Amino acid sequence: MTETLYIVIPCYNEELVISETVRRLTEKLDSMVEHGLIKENSRMMLVNDGSKDNTWNIIEELYSSNKYVTGISLSRNRGHQNALLAGLFEAAKYSDMVVSMDADLQDDIEVLDDFVKKYYEGCQIVYGVRKNRKKDSFFKRTTALAFYKMMNMLGVELVYNHADYRLMSRRAIHELENYKEVNLFLRGIVPMIGFQTGTVAYDRGERFAGESKYPLGKMIYFALDGITSTTVKPIRMITAMGFITALISLVFLIYFIVIHFLGKTVAGWTTTVVLVCLFGGLQIMCIGVVGEYVGKIYLETKKRPRYIVQDILHK
Repeated sequence: MTETLYIVIPCYNEELVISETVRRLTEKLDSMVEHGLIKENSRMMLVNDGSKDNTWNIIEELYSSNKYVTGISLSRNRGHQNALLAGLFEAAKYSDMVVSMDADLQDDIEVLDDFVKKYYEGCQIVYGVRKNRKKDSFFKRTTALAFYKMMNMLGVELVYNHADYRLMSRRAIHELENYKEVNLFLRGIVPMIGFQTGTVAYDRGERFAGESKYPLGKMIYFALDGITSTTVKPIRMITAMGFITALISLVFLIYFIVIHFLGKTVAGWTTTVVLVCLFGGLQIMCIGVVGEYVGKIYLETKKRPRYIVQDILHK
């Protein structure tokens, strides 16, 4: 028995690519319906994340001319993760399974069949995993590997080489609704849900048009947000570092007391200055890490909405 599939696509200033994305997905959905993989009432849901260009107008035009297109427009830009969440929660009202993907056509739409087949085999969550990172620059490939290793070291469960190209069942999305935090890092939250999971390997292509919405600065912030949103190990590491520093200081204190009574003078202002600067820098860094967590707590306690839906287009 076939079931209904929705494809959720967050869009921020994607006027150059959105029409081509819809064209290719329309062909793919037609093929999947024809082969009996999904029902005819399957759709794609385009989520306008407060775009400043013509993205929403194009979505409205596509909605009028394409039976598969539905849309949501958020009241303002809330970031990729919140836009994705808005689409998932809305799509779960009408579908049995939801695939999330980016609008830039880097995710291989030809493997959508494999996602659905994994779902029919009993998987509640199916992760799209890149086969390799050969097309990435050396810097991006190296930093990505370091990020995954660091997250694993901190105890965060991540699927290696997986971004946000995944399938989730309606049940898995309903469970995701129980995670109420404002600071979202879906790559870390989704594995917490559990259930039977699967993976689909694919080759990631080049961006069809436009510029990446994740330059280096945003990638660094995204990584920091992922760490502080999913684990408290950095604070525990600060605590451990404090104990180690205290022990080292105690050893030095005993050493200097002993050489004082032996009548030896201690030379070396350079060493003193270096140590002061080192421990001063460590203290500032530790205060910054703690401040990140305090800031997260501050935002969570306000319980502000993660997003506000302004318009919905649905047939």
